[in-house]
Amino acid sequence: MNAAIEPDSSAEIAAVMQALGRDAVAAAAQLALASTATKNRALAAMAAALRTHKAELLAANARDLEAARAKGLSGAMLDRLALDDKRIEAMARGVEDIAALEDPVGATTAHWTRPNGLDISRVRVPLGVVGIIYESRPNVTCDAGALCLKSGNAAILRGGSESVHSSRAIHACLVEGLRAAELPAASIQLVPTTDRAAVGFLLSSMTDYVDVVVPRGGKSLVARVQAEARVPVIGHLEGVCHVYVDRDADVAMARSIVKNAKMRRTGICGSAETLLVDKAGAATLLAPVVRDLLDAGCEVRGDAEVQKVDARVKAATEQDWYTEYLDAIIAARVVDGVDAAIEHIAKYGSAHTESIVTANAATAQRFLDRVDSAIVLHNASTQFADGGEFGMGAEIGISTDRFHARGPVGVEQLTSYKYVVRGTGQIRPG
Repeated sequence: MNAAIEPDSSAEIAAVMQALGRDAVAAAAQLALASTATKNRALAAMAAALRTHKAELLAANARDLEAARAKGLSGAMLDRLALDDKRIEAMARGVEDIAALEDPVGATTAHWTRPNGLDISRVRVPLGVVGIIYESRPNVTCDAGALCLKSGNAAILRGGSESVHSSRAIHACLVEGLRAAELPAASIQLVPTTDRAAVGFLLSSMTDYVDVVVPRGGKSLVARVQAEARVPVIGHLEGVCHVYVDRDADVAMARSIVKNAKMRRTGICGSAETLLVDKAGAATLLAPVVRDLLDAGCEVRGDAEVQKVDARVKAATEQDWYTEYLDAIIAARVVDGVDAAIEHIAKYGSAHTESIVTANAATAQRFLDRVDSAIVLHNASTQFADGGEFGMGAEIGISTDRFHARGPVGVEQLTSYKYVVRGTGQIRPG
Protein backbone atom coordinates (compact mmCIF):
# COMPACT_ATOMS: atom_id res chain seq x y z
CA MET A 1 0.00 0.00 0.00
CA ASN A 2 2.93 2.38 0.45
CA ALA A 3 4.33 2.14 -3.07
CA ALA A 4 4.40 5.52 -4.78
CA ILE A 5 1.21 6.30 -6.67
CA GLU A 6 -0.41 9.34 -8.21
CA PRO A 7 -4.20 8.88 -8.14
CA ASP A 8 -6.19 10.26 -11.05
CA SER A 9 -9.34 11.15 -9.15
CA SER A 10 -10.74 11.99 -5.74
CA ALA A 11 -12.34 8.56 -5.68
CA GLU A 12 -8.93 6.93 -6.07
CA ILE A 13 -7.48 9.10 -3.29
CA ALA A 14 -10.39 8.12 -1.05
CA ALA A 15 -9.82 4.44 -1.76
CA VAL A 16 -6.10 4.69 -1.05
CA MET A 17 -6.58 6.62 2.19
CA GLN A 18 -9.37 4.35 3.46
CA ALA A 19 -7.16 1.33 2.84
CA LEU A 20 -4.39 2.98 4.85
CA GLY A 21 -6.90 3.64 7.61
CA ARG A 22 -8.23 0.10 7.75
CA ASP A 23 -4.74 -1.34 7.84
CA ALA A 24 -3.69 1.12 10.54
CA VAL A 25 -6.63 0.25 12.79
CA ALA A 26 -5.81 -3.45 12.49
CA ALA A 27 -2.14 -2.80 13.23
CA ALA A 28 -2.98 -0.57 16.21
CA ALA A 29 -4.94 -3.39 17.82
CA GLN A 30 -1.84 -5.59 17.69
CA LEU A 31 0.57 -2.86 18.77
CA ALA A 32 -1.49 -2.07 21.86
CA LEU A 33 -0.76 -5.60 23.10
CA ALA A 34 2.84 -5.88 21.83
CA SER A 35 5.45 -6.50 24.50
CA THR A 36 8.15 -3.97 25.25
CA ALA A 37 10.77 -6.48 24.11
CA THR A 38 9.07 -6.90 20.73
CA LYS A 39 8.80 -3.15 20.14
CA ASN A 40 12.41 -2.64 21.17
CA ARG A 41 13.52 -5.42 18.84
CA ALA A 42 11.82 -3.62 15.97
CA LEU A 43 13.42 -0.32 16.92
CA ALA A 44 16.88 -1.88 17.08
CA ALA A 45 16.36 -3.37 13.63
CA MET A 46 15.21 0.01 12.31
CA ALA A 47 18.38 1.70 13.58
CA ALA A 48 20.49 -1.03 11.97
CA ALA A 49 18.62 -0.63 8.68
CA LEU A 50 19.23 3.13 8.63
CA ARG A 51 22.95 2.53 8.95
CA THR A 52 22.98 -0.35 6.45
CA HIS A 53 21.10 1.63 3.82
CA LYS A 54 22.92 4.92 4.30
CA ALA A 55 23.98 5.09 0.66
CA GLU A 56 20.40 4.68 -0.52
CA LEU A 57 19.22 7.33 1.91
CA LEU A 58 21.84 9.81 0.70
CA ALA A 59 21.02 9.09 -2.95
CA ALA A 60 17.31 9.65 -2.33
CA ASN A 61 18.05 12.85 -0.45
CA ALA A 62 20.26 14.08 -3.29
CA ARG A 63 17.25 13.80 -5.63
CA ASP A 64 15.16 15.87 -3.24
CA LEU A 65 17.88 18.50 -2.83
CA GLU A 66 18.35 18.80 -6.60
CA ALA A 67 14.63 19.39 -7.08
CA ALA A 68 14.53 21.85 -4.16
CA ARG A 69 17.39 23.91 -5.58
CA ALA A 70 15.63 23.97 -8.95
CA LYS A 71 12.55 25.38 -7.21
CA GLY A 72 14.66 28.08 -5.60
CA LEU A 73 14.09 27.03 -1.99
CA SER A 74 15.89 29.16 0.59
CA GLY A 75 19.11 28.15 2.29
CA ALA A 76 17.22 27.55 5.54
CA MET A 77 14.78 25.21 3.79
CA LEU A 78 17.62 23.35 2.11
CA ASP A 79 19.26 22.89 5.50
CA ARG A 80 16.04 21.43 6.91
CA LEU A 81 15.84 19.04 3.98
CA ALA A 82 19.45 17.89 3.81
CA LEU A 83 20.78 14.56 5.10
CA ASP A 84 24.42 13.65 5.57
CA ASP A 85 26.35 10.93 7.39
CA LYS A 86 26.06 12.78 10.69
CA ARG A 87 22.31 13.31 10.45
CA ILE A 88 21.64 9.70 9.42
CA GLU A 89 23.67 8.50 12.39
CA ALA A 90 21.73 10.92 14.60
CA MET A 91 18.48 9.39 13.33
CA ALA A 92 19.73 5.88 14.12
CA ARG A 93 20.88 6.91 17.59
CA GLY A 94 17.55 8.63 18.17
CA VAL A 95 15.71 5.39 17.43
CA GLU A 96 18.01 3.55 19.85
CA ASP A 97 17.36 6.23 22.47
CA ILE A 98 13.63 5.70 22.05
CA ALA A 99 14.11 1.96 22.52
CA ALA A 100 15.95 2.66 25.78
CA LEU A 101 13.06 4.70 27.17
CA GLU A 102 10.66 3.22 29.68
CA ASP A 103 7.59 1.83 27.93
CA PRO A 104 4.63 4.08 28.87
CA VAL A 105 1.97 1.56 27.83
CA GLY A 106 0.47 -0.22 30.81
CA ALA A 107 2.14 2.04 33.37
CA THR A 108 0.00 2.79 36.40
CA THR A 109 0.01 6.54 37.05
CA ALA A 110 -2.33 6.51 40.06
CA HIS A 111 -3.87 3.89 42.37
CA TRP A 112 -6.34 4.12 45.23
CA THR A 113 -8.98 2.12 47.09
CA ARG A 114 -12.47 3.44 47.84
CA PRO A 115 -14.21 2.94 51.19
CA ASN A 116 -16.45 0.33 49.57
CA GLY A 117 -13.40 -1.73 48.63
CA LEU A 118 -13.25 -0.85 44.92
CA ASP A 119 -9.61 -0.89 43.73
CA ILE A 120 -9.07 1.81 41.10
CA SER A 121 -6.00 2.33 38.88
CA ARG A 122 -5.29 4.87 36.16
CA VAL A 123 -3.30 3.09 33.43
CA ARG A 124 -1.61 4.50 30.32
CA VAL A 125 -2.90 3.25 26.96
CA PRO A 126 -2.02 4.15 23.34
CA LEU A 127 -4.01 6.82 21.52
CA GLY A 128 -4.65 4.41 18.64
CA VAL A 129 -3.95 5.65 15.12
CA VAL A 130 -1.92 8.85 14.85
CA GLY A 131 -1.89 10.84 11.62
CA ILE A 132 1.23 12.99 11.27
CA ILE A 133 1.48 15.70 8.61
CA TYR A 134 4.81 17.43 8.19
CA GLU A 135 6.85 19.39 5.71
CA SER A 136 10.40 19.29 4.46
CA ARG A 137 12.42 17.73 7.27
CA PRO A 138 12.82 14.02 6.39
CA ASN A 139 14.04 12.91 9.83
CA VAL A 140 10.49 13.46 11.09
CA THR A 141 9.56 10.28 9.21
CA CYS A 142 11.97 8.38 11.42
CA ASP A 143 11.24 10.16 14.70
CA ALA A 144 7.47 10.01 14.31
CA GLY A 145 7.39 6.37 13.26
CA ALA A 146 9.66 5.26 16.10
CA LEU A 147 7.84 7.28 18.76
CA CYS A 148 4.45 5.98 17.68
CA LEU A 149 5.72 2.40 17.72
CA LYS A 150 7.20 2.67 21.22
CA SER A 151 3.95 4.18 22.51
CA GLY A 152 1.88 1.41 20.93
CA ASN A 153 0.28 3.56 18.21
CA ALA A 154 -0.07 2.94 14.51
CA ALA A 155 1.13 5.86 12.39
CA ILE A 156 -0.01 7.28 9.08
CA LEU A 157 2.70 9.66 7.90
CA ARG A 158 2.33 12.32 5.25
CA GLY A 159 5.58 14.15 4.54
CA GLY A 160 6.12 17.16 2.34
CA SER A 161 6.59 16.82 -1.39
CA GLU A 162 10.08 18.36 -1.08
CA SER A 163 11.29 15.34 0.90
CA VAL A 164 9.31 12.63 -0.85
CA HIS A 165 12.26 10.47 -1.96
CA SER A 166 14.07 10.80 1.36
CA SER A 167 10.95 9.94 3.34
CA ARG A 168 10.24 6.87 1.24
CA ALA A 169 13.79 5.60 1.72
CA ILE A 170 13.61 6.16 5.48
CA HIS A 171 10.18 4.53 5.65
CA ALA A 172 11.56 1.43 3.93
CA CYS A 173 14.09 1.11 6.77
CA LEU A 174 11.32 1.38 9.36
CA VAL A 175 9.29 -1.34 7.65
CA GLU A 176 12.38 -3.54 7.54
CA GLY A 177 12.61 -3.18 11.31
CA LEU A 178 8.92 -3.99 11.81
CA ARG A 179 9.22 -7.16 9.78
CA ALA A 180 12.33 -8.22 11.66
CA ALA A 181 10.26 -8.16 14.87
CA GLU A 182 7.24 -9.78 13.20
CA LEU A 183 5.07 -6.73 13.73
CA PRO A 184 2.58 -5.58 11.08
CA ALA A 185 4.17 -3.56 8.29
CA ALA A 186 1.09 -1.32 8.47
CA SER A 187 2.15 -0.18 11.94
CA ILE A 188 3.93 2.70 10.18
CA GLN A 189 2.51 3.73 6.82
CA LEU A 190 3.52 6.53 4.49
CA VAL A 191 0.85 8.20 2.39
CA PRO A 192 1.96 7.14 -1.10
CA THR A 193 0.93 10.26 -3.01
CA THR A 194 2.08 13.88 -2.98
CA ASP A 195 -1.40 15.07 -4.00
CA ARG A 196 -2.54 17.67 -1.46
CA ALA A 197 -6.06 16.27 -1.69
CA ALA A 198 -4.83 13.31 0.36
CA VAL A 199 -4.17 15.68 3.27
CA GLY A 200 -7.67 17.07 3.01
CA PHE A 201 -9.16 13.58 3.02
CA LEU A 202 -7.05 12.55 6.01
CA LEU A 203 -8.23 15.58 7.98
CA SER A 204 -11.91 15.56 7.08
CA SER A 205 -12.94 12.03 6.14
CA MET A 206 -11.03 9.52 8.27
CA THR A 207 -12.72 9.88 11.63
CA ASP A 208 -13.46 6.16 11.57
CA TYR A 209 -9.74 5.39 11.44
CA VAL A 210 -7.61 8.24 12.84
CA ASP A 211 -7.72 9.15 16.54
CA VAL A 212 -5.49 12.24 16.55
CA VAL A 213 -3.56 14.36 14.03
CA VAL A 214 -0.18 15.96 14.71
CA PRO A 215 0.93 18.69 12.28
CA ARG A 216 4.57 19.68 12.13
CA GLY A 217 5.49 22.50 9.83
CA GLY A 218 4.93 26.13 9.01
CA LYS A 219 2.09 28.39 10.05
CA SER A 220 0.00 27.77 6.93
CA LEU A 221 0.15 23.98 7.33
CA VAL A 222 -0.76 24.02 11.00
CA ALA A 223 -3.53 26.57 10.44
CA ARG A 224 -4.99 24.36 7.72
CA VAL A 225 -4.88 21.28 9.92
CA GLN A 226 -6.54 23.09 12.82
CA ALA A 227 -9.24 24.47 10.51
CA GLU A 228 -10.05 21.27 8.60
CA ALA A 229 -9.42 18.45 11.06
CA ARG A 230 -12.44 16.51 12.31
CA VAL A 231 -10.36 14.68 14.91
CA PRO A 232 -8.33 16.09 17.82
CA VAL A 233 -5.13 17.93 16.91
CA ILE A 234 -1.85 18.15 18.84
CA GLY A 235 0.10 20.93 17.24
CA HIS A 236 2.19 24.02 17.44
CA LEU A 237 1.31 27.01 15.35
CA GLU A 238 4.81 28.47 15.04
CA GLY A 239 7.95 29.17 17.03
CA VAL A 240 8.25 32.91 17.67
CA CYS A 241 10.86 32.35 20.39
CA HIS A 242 12.42 35.09 22.52
CA VAL A 243 15.63 35.67 24.44
CA TYR A 244 15.45 38.37 27.09
CA VAL A 245 18.80 39.72 28.29
CA ASP A 246 18.28 41.20 31.74
CA ARG A 247 20.24 44.06 33.35
CA ASP A 248 21.94 41.51 35.64
CA ALA A 249 23.11 39.24 32.84
CA ASP A 250 26.74 38.26 32.49
CA VAL A 251 27.95 39.81 29.24
CA ALA A 252 29.93 36.81 28.05
CA MET A 253 27.06 34.45 28.83
CA ALA A 254 24.56 36.68 27.08
CA ARG A 255 26.69 36.86 23.95
CA SER A 256 27.15 33.09 23.86
CA ILE A 257 23.50 32.23 24.49
CA VAL A 258 22.01 34.75 22.06
CA LYS A 259 24.34 33.80 19.22
CA ASN A 260 23.66 30.08 19.74
CA ALA A 261 19.92 30.57 20.14
CA LYS A 262 19.72 32.33 16.78
CA MET A 263 22.56 30.98 14.66
CA ARG A 264 23.22 27.34 15.63
CA ARG A 265 20.44 26.26 13.29
CA THR A 266 18.20 29.03 12.05
CA GLY A 267 15.61 26.76 10.44
CA ILE A 268 14.34 24.94 13.53
CA CYS A 269 11.32 25.97 15.58
CA GLY A 270 13.46 26.59 18.69
CA SER A 271 15.57 29.22 16.95
CA ALA A 272 15.29 32.63 18.63
CA GLU A 273 13.38 35.10 16.47
CA THR A 274 13.30 38.10 18.84
CA LEU A 275 15.95 39.58 21.13
CA LEU A 276 14.82 41.71 24.06
CA VAL A 277 17.41 43.68 26.05
CA ASP A 278 16.77 45.41 29.38
CA LYS A 279 17.05 49.20 29.09
CA ALA A 280 18.91 49.35 32.41
CA GLY A 281 21.66 47.11 31.06
CA ALA A 282 21.69 48.22 27.44
CA ALA A 283 24.80 50.38 27.77
CA THR A 284 26.98 47.33 28.38
CA LEU A 285 24.93 44.46 26.96
CA LEU A 286 23.27 45.64 23.77
CA ALA A 287 26.20 46.48 21.51
CA PRO A 288 28.28 43.30 21.97
CA VAL A 289 25.27 41.01 21.59
CA VAL A 290 23.99 42.75 18.47
CA ARG A 291 27.41 43.01 16.84
CA ASP A 292 28.07 39.32 17.44
CA LEU A 293 24.91 38.53 15.50
CA LEU A 294 25.75 40.92 12.68
CA ASP A 295 29.31 39.60 12.42
CA ALA A 296 27.94 36.04 12.25
CA GLY A 297 25.90 36.97 9.18
CA CYS A 298 22.57 37.56 10.90
CA GLU A 299 20.34 40.38 9.72
CA VAL A 300 19.18 42.43 12.71
CA ARG A 301 15.95 44.40 12.52
CA GLY A 302 15.81 46.73 15.49
CA ASP A 303 13.94 49.55 17.16
CA ALA A 304 15.46 53.03 17.38
CA GLU A 305 17.74 52.13 20.30
CA VAL A 306 19.09 49.03 18.59
CA GLN A 307 19.66 50.91 15.33
CA LYS A 308 22.00 53.31 17.16
CA VAL A 309 24.38 50.43 17.94
CA ASP A 310 25.47 49.69 14.40
CA ALA A 311 24.70 51.09 10.95
CA ARG A 312 24.04 47.57 9.69
CA VAL A 313 20.90 47.27 11.82
CA LYS A 314 17.71 47.69 9.77
CA ALA A 315 14.54 49.28 11.06
CA ALA A 316 12.03 46.82 12.51
CA THR A 317 8.36 47.00 11.58
CA GLU A 318 5.41 45.98 13.73
CA GLN A 319 5.13 42.76 11.73
CA ASP A 320 8.69 41.75 12.65
CA TRP A 321 7.68 41.15 16.26
CA TYR A 322 5.19 38.53 15.11
CA THR A 323 7.44 36.82 12.57
CA GLU A 324 8.97 33.34 12.64
CA TYR A 325 11.84 33.87 10.20
CA LEU A 326 13.42 30.39 10.22
CA ASP A 327 16.40 32.18 8.71
CA ALA A 328 19.40 34.28 9.75
CA ILE A 329 17.19 37.23 10.72
CA ILE A 330 16.27 38.45 14.20
CA ALA A 331 14.11 41.28 15.52
CA ALA A 332 15.57 43.22 18.46
CA ARG A 333 14.27 45.84 20.84
CA VAL A 334 15.10 47.48 24.16
CA VAL A 335 12.47 47.00 26.89
CA ASP A 336 11.99 48.55 30.30
CA GLY A 337 12.79 45.59 32.53
CA VAL A 338 11.52 42.06 32.98
CA ASP A 339 7.84 43.00 33.21
CA ALA A 340 8.00 44.78 29.85
CA ALA A 341 9.71 41.72 28.38
CA ILE A 342 6.93 39.50 29.73
CA GLU A 343 4.31 41.85 28.25
CA HIS A 344 6.04 41.81 24.86
CA ILE A 345 6.17 38.01 24.82
CA ALA A 346 2.50 37.75 25.82
CA LYS A 347 1.49 40.08 22.97
CA TYR A 348 3.71 38.86 20.16
CA GLY A 349 4.83 35.36 21.09
CA SER A 350 3.44 31.99 20.03
CA ALA A 351 3.73 30.25 23.44
CA HIS A 352 6.62 28.10 22.22
CA THR A 353 9.98 28.77 23.94
CA GLU A 354 11.42 31.76 25.78
CA SER A 355 14.70 32.29 27.64
CA ILE A 356 15.93 34.80 30.22
CA VAL A 357 19.62 35.52 30.72
CA THR A 358 20.28 36.91 34.20
CA ALA A 359 22.31 36.35 37.35
CA ASN A 360 19.39 37.57 39.47
CA ALA A 361 17.50 34.53 40.80
CA ALA A 362 14.41 36.54 41.77
CA THR A 363 14.13 38.12 38.32
CA ALA A 364 14.59 34.74 36.69
CA GLN A 365 11.84 33.22 38.83
CA ARG A 366 9.48 36.06 37.98
CA PHE A 367 10.07 35.40 34.28
CA LEU A 368 9.69 31.61 34.62
CA ASP A 369 6.48 31.96 36.63
CA ARG A 370 4.77 34.60 34.49
CA VAL A 371 5.69 33.66 30.92
CA ASP A 372 2.98 31.30 29.70
CA SER A 373 4.87 29.32 27.08
CA ALA A 374 5.37 25.60 26.62
CA ILE A 375 9.09 25.90 27.48
CA VAL A 376 10.79 28.60 29.58
CA LEU A 377 14.52 28.61 30.23
CA HIS A 378 16.95 30.43 32.50
CA ASN A 379 20.51 31.00 31.28
CA ALA A 380 20.21 28.50 28.42
CA SER A 381 19.73 28.64 24.66
CA THR A 382 16.27 28.25 23.13
CA GLN A 383 17.82 25.63 20.85
CA PHE A 384 17.39 23.15 23.71
CA ALA A 385 13.66 23.09 22.85
CA ASP A 386 13.96 19.54 21.59
CA GLY A 387 12.68 16.19 22.81
CA GLY A 388 16.08 14.57 22.40
CA GLU A 389 17.70 17.25 24.54
CA PHE A 390 15.00 16.67 27.16
CA GLY A 391 15.96 12.98 27.36
CA MET A 392 12.84 11.89 25.49
CA GLY A 393 14.74 10.16 22.67
CA ALA A 394 13.07 12.29 20.02
CA GLU A 395 9.87 14.21 19.46
CA ILE A 396 7.11 14.55 16.93
CA GLY A 397 6.98 18.27 17.59
CA ILE A 398 6.68 20.96 20.22
CA SER A 399 3.05 21.41 21.19
CA THR A 400 1.88 24.90 22.12
CA ASP A 401 -1.55 23.61 23.05
CA ARG A 402 -2.75 23.90 26.64
CA PHE A 403 -4.44 20.52 26.88
CA HIS A 404 -3.35 16.90 26.65
CA ALA A 405 0.23 17.56 25.57
CA ARG A 406 2.41 20.64 25.89
CA GLY A 407 6.05 21.06 24.93
CA PRO A 408 7.98 18.19 23.31
CA VAL A 409 5.62 15.41 22.20
CA GLY A 410 7.33 12.12 22.99
CA VAL A 411 6.22 8.61 23.88
CA GLU A 412 4.40 9.56 27.08
CA GLN A 413 2.50 12.37 25.36
CA LEU A 414 1.33 9.89 22.69
CA THR A 415 -0.65 7.96 25.27
CA SER A 416 -3.93 8.51 27.04
CA TYR A 417 -5.24 6.54 30.00
CA LYS A 418 -8.11 4.40 31.17
CA TYR A 419 -9.39 3.52 34.62
CA VAL A 420 -9.17 -0.10 35.69
CA VAL A 421 -11.57 -0.88 38.54
CA ARG A 422 -11.41 -4.18 40.45
CA GLY A 423 -14.21 -5.22 42.73
CA THR A 424 -15.32 -8.11 44.89
CA GLY A 425 -19.01 -8.08 44.01
CA GLN A 426 -19.86 -4.46 44.88
CA ILE A 427 -23.13 -2.99 43.59
CA ARG A 428 -24.23 0.62 43.81
CA PRO A 429 -27.08 1.32 46.24
CA GLY A 430 -30.34 2.60 44.80
